[in-house]
Amino acid sequence: MRIGRIGIVVVLVWLIIGAIAAAQRGYFGSSKAHCGTVGSTVVTIIAGPLNYLGVNPKISCHVPQPSK
Repeated sequence: MRIGRIGIVVVLVWLIIGAIAAAQRGYFGSSKAHCGTVGSTVVTIIAGPLNYLGVNPKISCHVPQPSK
């Protein structure tokens, strides 16, 4: 039981560090959310402390435009 709680704490700290890294990169200040910025933000948060070791995840996606 104790190992499970420690694991949960480690994961939460990992995600909090990732959220701090995303905030430092300005991902939360963008008013226009599209798949690229949302994807980059999520991947940055998941990468957590690896961001401070040089990992700079970026997601790019192209959504087809509606026909006229």
